[in-house]
Amino acid sequence: MDRILFLGTAGGRASVFRFLRKAGGFLLFLKGRLLHVDPGPGAFVYLHQLGIDPRSIDLVVLSHIHLDHSSDVNAVLESATDGGKLRHVGLFAPRSAFEGRDRVVLPFIRERLALEGFFEEGKELSYKGIRIKAVMKHTHHEAETYALLFDDRVLYVSCALYEDRMLELYPKGVELMLINTTLYRKTKPIDHLTVEDAEKLISNLKPKKVILTHFGYEFLLNHNPERVADELSQKHGIPVIPARDFMEVLI
Repeated sequence: MDRILFLGTAGGRASVFRFLRKAGGFLLFLKGRLLHVDPGPGAFVYLHQLGIDPRSIDLVVLSHIHLDHSSDVNAVLESATDGGKLRHVGLFAPRSAFEGRDRVVLPFIRERLALEGFFEEGKELSYKGIRIKAVMKHTHHEAETYALLFDDRVLYVSCALYEDRMLELYPKGVELMLINTTLYRKTKPIDHLTVEDAEKLISNLKPKKVILTHFGYEFLLNHNPERVADELSQKHGIPVIPARDFMEVLI
């Protein structure tokens, strides 16, 4: 059964590194395959806490290289390949994750991969029957960051500065839209999405279901994600779910 499982729902440096919530990214179970998306701090440990064998992972995906999205990528890949004994795991990520000064994937880990794929805006990659399209390159603090569409069904709106061209490039009516809603409202120039931004996406693109996640420090301390999600759901007539650590949702 296709589903999404959250290993963490914290977003931004403050809520992640002050451990207001976990931050291990999320798992997608699609067509009998297991994808680990954005394995941030603690991802490796949380897999084991949930009884998930890393060797069952088929594909690891990075939307960008910031530590709250990538810090456990090497540990997850090393365990998924059983220390290099298995060669069945792919990795799709921006080229900046593999190359250059800021690369996050270690060279010896790359040697263990069955397949590498580099995201580019508008380009679709596939592995083991799973298709992932980088539908848009985001503006996000100079990091190469992408919104990702999984099998034309699940749209992952990763960290970003809101831009109107999102409404042009993102698909309409997807089964599930996952939005990294780090800010309740914007009080200073930060390249993250707010509740108001999320509402623009919901009202214009009309997904069948929405999950808000990747909550920032101020959002978690001073606002209630459950209340925000309920208000959006009532206003737009679409199920809007506030993600919780270790929460599982059917797709």
